Parts: sequence; C-alpha cells; structure tokens
Amino acid sequence: MSGGVTQIFTDRYSLRPNLNIEDWRDEIDRLDEQLVKLLNARSQCAIELGRIKRELGLAIYSPDREREVIAHVTGMNPGPLDKTAIRRLFERIIDESRRIERVTVEKETRDGNSPKRKKRPKD
Repeated sequence: MSGGVTQIFTDRYSLRPNLNIEDWRDEIDRLDEQLVKLLNARSQCAIELGRIKRELGLAIYSPDREREVIAHVTGMNPGPLDKTAIRRLFERIIDESRRIERVTVEKETRDGNSPKRKKRPKD
C-alpha cells in the first residue's frame, strides 16, 4: 500500500495547481460524502458482527480485536496524518461501531425480531 493514497493525491492534483479555496472546499465536500458512505458501510458490517456475536454468546467489546484494528490502520497509514491522529480517529470510529452493535442487538432481542443468519455452505 506504500504510496497508494499519496500517489492518488499527486496524480489527481498535480495537473491542477491553481485550485482556489472554493475548489478545495468542493473537493473536501466530495471526500466527506465518500467518508460518510464508507462509515455507514462499516457500521452495517459492525451490526452484522454484533448479530454473530449474539448467536455465539460473545461480548460486544473485544479489546484484543480493537488493538488489532488500531495496529493495522496506524501501520498502513502513509500520512500526512500521523499515527496518533489515526489512532484517535479510529478509537472514535470503533466506539461508534461498538455502540451501534450493542443498540441494534439489544433492540432486536427486546423486540423478538432477530434476523436469522443464513448458514454459508461449506466448500
């Protein structure tokens, strides 16, 4: 992944050195829209994980896994955000993921409408 994001940025903007403040704000708005879509997709994955954890009798909070996620994202980060910034951002993302897992599973359990997961066929 080395240079991936940095290369995308360089490729995308090297031919447009004269962007003005509104151009950069528009670009940030487009990136924010992508982030929202990605965060919602990640949240849906967390909900599914919460359902699996409920079926398996596992706790929502998994500190070992959270450490793995933080280590992964800080390790693959090419910058310009430093590792501390990435860690803080992902700690918040993980907090929200854990919250949505818990809230969704509790609501489904309380309402008695836990979706049944389809078993994957064995290869």
